[in-house]
Amino acid sequence: MTRASEPSRRTILAAAVAVATVAGAAGPAAAASSAARPTKAAPSLVDNRAWTSYPDWRSGTAHGVRAVPGRRPGVVIATPVGRVDYTDPHTGKSATWEYATWTAPAHRLAVPATEVIASWNADTPAGTWIQVELKGTYSDGTDTPWYVMGRWAAGDQDIRRTSVDGQSDGKSNVWTDTFAIADAASGLRLVSYRLRLTLYRKPGTERTPTVWRLGAMGSAVPDRFTVPASTPGLARELTVPRYSQEIHKGQYPEYDNGGEAWCSPTSSQMIVEYWGRKLTPEQLSWVDSSYADPQVCHAARFTYDYQYEGCGNWPFNAAYAATFEDLQGVVTRLSSLADLETLIAAGIPAITSQSFLKEELTGAGYGTSGHLMTVIGFTPEGDVIANDPASPGDEAVRRVYRRREWENIWLRTKRYDANGKVRSGTGGICYIYWPARPAPNQYRALRSLGLV
Repeated sequence: MTRASEPSRRTILAAAVAVATVAGAAGPAAAASSAARPTKAAPSLVDNRAWTSYPDWRSGTAHGVRAVPGRRPGVVIATPVGRVDYTDPHTGKSATWEYATWTAPAHRLAVPATEVIASWNADTPAGTWIQVELKGTYSDGTDTPWYVMGRWAAGDQDIRRTSVDGQSDGKSNVWTDTFAIADAASGLRLVSYRLRLTLYRKPGTERTPTVWRLGAMGSAVPDRFTVPASTPGLARELTVPRYSQEIHKGQYPEYDNGGEAWCSPTSSQMIVEYWGRKLTPEQLSWVDSSYADPQVCHAARFTYDYQYEGCGNWPFNAAYAATFEDLQGVVTRLSSLADLETLIAAGIPAITSQSFLKEELTGAGYGTSGHLMTVIGFTPEGDVIANDPASPGDEAVRRVYRRREWENIWLRTKRYDANGKVRSGTGGICYIYWPARPAPNQYRALRSLGLV
């Protein structure tokens, strides 16, 4: 959780976007080809697209990569097309890497977007890593540059996973993990985009990253301080492990000052384990044996963004979840609590992002400029049951929050802070993790929301 008294870099990002609304890549560019096979877009204000199938991977422009079929299709390095030197900005170490690229077909957004967030699922063995980029076309017919949306590896021994600051062409910016139109009030929108993968490995090895999923969520959520009240439609509670971030205060302060800021990885770990995936003793051997719930420390380390200096990078959390066997994860926006009820009814919990004053969420006992919690169900009255990691201990994590309060703080895009200043809300952002081969009812639920 971001403490209300200490605005995070995420809050600064959101404030910059709010103000705008109110008033170098390694490797060469590759050409785009034919239009993408669409997944069903969620209704209203959100467009989700992903490349996951063997035909999807065959539809892109490949330079040195090949598509691999099987139970979980993906792309891998076949024959590298070149070498590049990369100096890690967080360690100062330079190394030479072989690389190959895959560029998705151009995708025309069903919803001309003010924001786009990419996400990916991949395996990066030691000695490998990936870069994800986005290039779009504006509604005025001009193009963005290639923006780096993330340099990522599952581990931290080769490079430090990182977002890239300072990317802008005057019309748009990349704020950590989010592409945003600089002045949405101008009417300018992103109408299409391409995604590009660059796969890296140490020269002379046969190792390769494998990317199973690449996609993005585009959205154009309007400014709003409140949203219409929804009607309860489900009473169900999922049994999800309960972990507190607060018991990790002071642990591993090199990862965003320790557990007090670990709401995102704590929530991610809860859902990873809900799906039955566990870390091994060997994977946890680096954690101090006196610490409870060492898996939360592990999640913090392996979601940490060294540029953002925090564990709250949204696609890095989704990518972390997908490092567990046969899980996949995405970042998206949902439009209502009815969407969350659709997921819960199918047995799929979700991680939601919200910000609020203490008095805006009865029973929370705190205010925050940005916080992640896990929605696990709904009471018969329609109130939200959440595993809230900002709790004093694991036994206190399960909370029930008033439906009307909760949906408003999650879905709004504007809010007032304690000083009466206008700040941004997240507009329904959430992470969703599910098995690579979901059950039929889960597939139907995900399909109805445009996620498969």
